[in-house]
Amino acid sequence: MSAQQEGDSSVRRILDHPRGGPTILRIVLGTALRRLREECGITREAAGDAIRGSHAKISRLELGRVGCKERDVADLLALYGVTDAEEREEYLVLARHANTPGWWQKYSDVMSPWFDRLIGLEEAASVIRMYEVQFVPGLLQTPDYARAVMRLGHPRASTEEIERRVELRQDRQAILTRPHSPKLWVVVDEAALQRPLGGAAVMHEQIKRLLWATEQPNITVQIAPFAIGGLAAAGGPVTILRFLEPDLPDIVYLEQLTSSLYLEKREEVENYMVVMDRLCATAEPPSMTVDFLERLLSRFEGQAG
Repeated sequence: MSAQQEGDSSVRRILDHPRGGPTILRIVLGTALRRLREECGITREAAGDAIRGSHAKISRLELGRVGCKERDVADLLALYGVTDAEEREEYLVLARHANTPGWWQKYSDVMSPWFDRLIGLEEAASVIRMYEVQFVPGLLQTPDYARAVMRLGHPRASTEEIERRVELRQDRQAILTRPHSPKLWVVVDEAALQRPLGGAAVMHEQIKRLLWATEQPNITVQIAPFAIGGLAAAGGPVTILRFLEPDLPDIVYLEQLTSSLYLEKREEVENYMVVMDRLCATAEPPSMTVDFLERLLSRFEGQAG
């Protein structure tokens, strides 16, 4: 199959993809355009000249980091010899959809510059694997627990800003209960559950939320208790996202207080996959999670009362 045929196939698949948000559409479009360019033996510099840009602009476009004007896509398709009207229209439709703002853009006033990409990736993922050391994973946080987390991370934020951030976190969680929801597999360190963030009453409701999660067919929760000793050296919280679209590689997301890192190179991703597999193998099996959480629930219930 030629690069053009592969690109056409990817475009058709993603246009019908139930998880196809703008972030993923940009990545698929960029990948298809890169394949076309490479098959034609055209350099990034030459492609940049064709759209009155630079090779850096072509690189960002092909990585899906930026949107692309329909005129630029049309010019690149002409450069790459894509002349069939129907095929060209599929690419142009994809470019049009890729430039549509995601629902999360309404929170741009409180969203970190790097965070919108994570939300877009979550929207499109088929599997999300997470390891959390300090907090309950954001996709499973109650509003009160999320509020306490936000106050720790943004001590100078106003009450209005905190509430906006909490609202964004709650809206993100909608992916877990909608049709075609991703499979979520989380490993939570016991330290995150023993620490009474927000107080006993908040933790009581948060543990109930985790118990709810264990009942969902698309969610698996494991606990890494203190008793098991050392864990694989994840070095901090880790999120690994996998996609149904075969052109999209697994992506590792690492977050710090004021920045984040996205890893897409196969060797880097595979290293984290090994660490995640070891974490899952070392932690208590999912069948033990409910008993563990119910013991914690009783403890926080007594403290809250």
